[in-house]
Amino acid sequence: MLVSEPEIKNMKTDTNNLFPVFLKLSELDTLIVGGGSVGLEKLTAVLNNSPEAKVTLVAPSINSGIRFLADRYKNLKIIKRVFLPEDLENKDLIIAATNDKELNRVIKEEAKKKRILINVVDTPDLCDFYLSSIVQKGSIKLAISTNGKSPTIAKRLKEVLNNAIPDEMENVLDNLVQIRKRLNGNFSEKVKELNNITSVLVKEPKKKSKLKFYLGYAALSIILMVIGHLIFQNISFTFVEDFIEKLYSSSDSNFHWFVLAGFIAQMIDGALGMAYGVSATTFLLSLGIPPVAASASVHTSEIFTSGASGLSHLKFGNVSSKLFKKLVLPGVLGAAAGAFVLSSLSELNYLVKPVVASYTLILGIIIIRKTFKNEKRKNKVKHIIPLAGAGGFLDSVGGGGWGPIVASTLIARGNHPLKTIGSVNLAEFFVALTSSAAFITFIGLTHWQIIIGLIVGGTIAAPFAAKAAGKVPVKTMMILVGVLVIILSLRNIYTIGF
Repeated sequence: MLVSEPEIKNMKTDTNNLFPVFLKLSELDTLIVGGGSVGLEKLTAVLNNSPEAKVTLVAPSINSGIRFLADRYKNLKIIKRVFLPEDLENKDLIIAATNDKELNRVIKEEAKKKRILINVVDTPDLCDFYLSSIVQKGSIKLAISTNGKSPTIAKRLKEVLNNAIPDEMENVLDNLVQIRKRLNGNFSEKVKELNNITSVLVKEPKKKSKLKFYLGYAALSIILMVIGHLIFQNISFTFVEDFIEKLYSSSDSNFHWFVLAGFIAQMIDGALGMAYGVSATTFLLSLGIPPVAASASVHTSEIFTSGASGLSHLKFGNVSSKLFKKLVLPGVLGAAAGAFVLSSLSELNYLVKPVVASYTLILGIIIIRKTFKNEKRKNKVKHIIPLAGAGGFLDSVGGGGWGPIVASTLIARGNHPLKTIGSVNLAEFFVALTSSAAFITFIGLTHWQIIIGLIVGGTIAAPFAAKAAGKVPVKTMMILVGVLVIILSLRNIYTIGF
C-alpha cells in the first residue's frame, strides 16, 4: 500500500509561522512581573480566559485593580518586592509586564537559562509567544495573531468577529452534539450528515430589494408632507408663540436647579455606571421637592438613559437571558408596589421625607464602604427574585438604588460583573418604566418641569460624562459621590427637624 507524503503548507517565510495552542493554565504555574496598568491588563486577560489559573505576580508597587482581583481569585498570589531570579523556580510560563526594558531583558535571559517560555510586552524580539486577541462565544474560542506586528489590527478583527458570531452559538453547539449522538453509521457518514444540516448557516442571505426601499422612503416622505400640511393648516404660528410664552411664564423658578441636578447625576453615572437615581433624588430633596414628585421625576427621566444603556449591553452580548428573566418581573412588581406606597403616603410628606432622606444617607455610606472594603467572593445569590423585588420597591420609594442594591450584591456574591451589569441595566429600563407609569397613574403629571430639567441636564452632560469616564479614578469618584450624598441627606434631615 502506498502512503502519501504529508502535505506541508505555507512554506513562505513572510507569513505567520507561529504555531497556535491553547494552554490549560490551571495545571501550569504562571509568573507575571509588573504591578502597573500593563500588568493589570495582562493579569485580567489571563484570569478572564482561565479563572482557575495559578498565577504569581511580583512587583514593588501594586495597582489597586490588581489588589481587587487578588481578593476574588484564590489562586492569585501577590508578592510586593522587586524581581529576583529565584522567582522563576518551578514556573512554567512568564509574562514580563514592566516599563523597565533592561529589567525585561534580564528576566528574558534568566528564563532562557531555565528553558521557560516568556512573553515580554511591547518587545516582540524577546517573546517566545504572543498573547492573542480572543473572541469567545460560549465554548467557541478564537485566538487572533498578527505575528506581533499590529495589536490594533487584532483588536479590530476581534470586534468584527464578535459582532458577526451570534450569541446563540453555544445553543447551536449543544444541539449539534445531540444530533451527532443520534446519527448512525461510520464517521464519514456522520460528517456528511452534519455538513448537510449546517449548510444552511452559510447560505447567502436574501438581498433586500432596493426598489422596495425607495418606494417606502417616498411613501414616508409623502405621509410626513401631508401631516405637516394638516398641522400648519390648523395651527397658526401665533398659537405656537403664545403657547411658548405661557410655558415660559409658568415655568418653575427652580428649573435651572433641576437642569443642574440632571447634569451632576449624569456625570456621576457616566463615571461609575450607577448612582444616577440616588444622586438626582438627594439633590431634588434638598431643593424641597416632595419625595413622591422627586422619585417620579427621576424614574421618568431614567427611562431614556436606562433604555439606551440596556440596548447597548444587549447588542454587545452583555445580557444573561436567564438572569434578566429572574430580575425583570419581581423588579417591576416591586417598583409598582413602591410607587403605590409612596403615592398613598403623599399627604404624610413630613413623615415620608425623613425616611427617604435616611435611606439616601445609608446608600451614601454603602458607596463609601465599598470603596475601602474589598469584600471576599462569596457564594452566589440563590434568592435573586426576592432581591429584585426589594430592589424595585426601594428604588421607587427612595428614587434610586436599583443598581447599588441589586448589581452590587450580585457581583459581590460572585456573579460575572459584565453579564450582571448588562442584565441589571436592561431590567432597570422596565423597572423605571413601570415606576413612572404607576406614579403618573396615582399622582398625575404635575412634575413635568422637573422631568424636562433632568433630561436637559443629562443630555448636556452625556458627552462630557463619556469623555471623562475612565479618566477620573473610580475610587476617588465613589468617595466624592458618597460624601456628597451623605452631606445633602444630613442637610435634608436637619431642615426637616428644624
